Amino acid sequence: MTQARPALREPVQPGVPAKTLDPGPAGTPPRPERLLAPTLPPGVSGKARLKAFMARFQSDDRVLIVISADPDAIAAAVAVKRLLWRRVGQIVVASTNSVKRPDNLQLLAALGLKLENLEGLDTTLFTRLVMVDSQPGHSPLTERLHFDVVIDHHPLSALADGAAPPAYVDIRPEIGATATIMAGYLQAAKIKPGQKLATALFYAVKTDTQNFVRQGRLEDMEAFRWAYPHISHQTLSEIEMAPIARSSFKTVVAGLDCAVFHRGLAFAFLERADHADTLVIVADLLMKIKGVSRSVAAARCEPGKLVVIFRAGGRRQDVGALAARAFGEYGSAGGHKNMARAEVPMENLDAKLRNNPLALQRFIRQRLSGTGEPN
Repeated sequence: MTQARPALREPVQPGVPAKTLDPGPAGTPPRPERLLAPTLPPGVSGKARLKAFMARFQSDDRVLIVISADPDAIAAAVAVKRLLWRRVGQIVVASTNSVKRPDNLQLLAALGLKLENLEGLDTTLFTRLVMVDSQPGHSPLTERLHFDVVIDHHPLSALADGAAPPAYVDIRPEIGATATIMAGYLQAAKIKPGQKLATALFYAVKTDTQNFVRQGRLEDMEAFRWAYPHISHQTLSEIEMAPIARSSFKTVVAGLDCAVFHRGLAFAFLERADHADTLVIVADLLMKIKGVSRSVAAARCEPGKLVVIFRAGGRRQDVGALAARAFGEYGSAGGHKNMARAEVPMENLDAKLRNNPLALQRFIRQRLSGTGEPN
């Protein structure tokens, strides 16, 4: 850890963004007419939202719930399942990503929830598509799908050209967790959450607001308090203390060992990582080091994808905007003020970067420093 490291800012070989993913110069906002728009105006009652949501479904519907699996998305999906229980013919939950993060695996096990792989699923078999804790444009797997319902708390994103807008949209970026939004639907339906669902919602609000340090609002606190009397403390403890898999341990250690520290930023680059969720563990652990206010963990992950994980402490940072500015023109990038991610297909980068780890590392540093990151 004491070995001298190069400075973060270095001239590099630029990447070449794919034209199909290039919205214009980095940081260019999407066209307003393509942004997802909430169906109902702010301030409407929970009952009005519930009525508009339920109106999208019929008793013989086969419903596919699509998520990018993390605690908030998983809890929100289970809440949708509870709302539609015995009201539709079939419910399947599919994820755009595979899961290896310990707490996510433990949460899925506690819920007994089976996740399908969206990439291998025939979506035409379903009559209704629902997306929670994400938006269609966040992933190449979903940008062309027609969703009937989208419920999320991330900033509004744009629909792909030619994609039809969802019939019902409830996006509230001011809320700290999608689980909070779903708790409101459950309360409007007068549903008392079971122990598993309550624990999932409680943990989701807790993690997505970082114990109310990040973007917590009164609604989040109310959802937290509503779920608390029904949770299993044993299950919650098992989720929070979930062990790291041995297969990921060496990657985590290597990520910590190669970290560069510069003006509050901890930067770790690995040539390869076994899974994107392992990078999340690295970024989270780097945030625990004294003096670190931001962390970035990056690696090439299979299949053929560069993944960059961002973390930050405090309310005055915005790594979601940084991720979008730095990597949005190359792939999928964005997130919250304190948590963000970029996923860039290697085919979208210059060929000289694909097989040269040093050049790829320099490219990442250049993108960070060239988009407002202090040097």
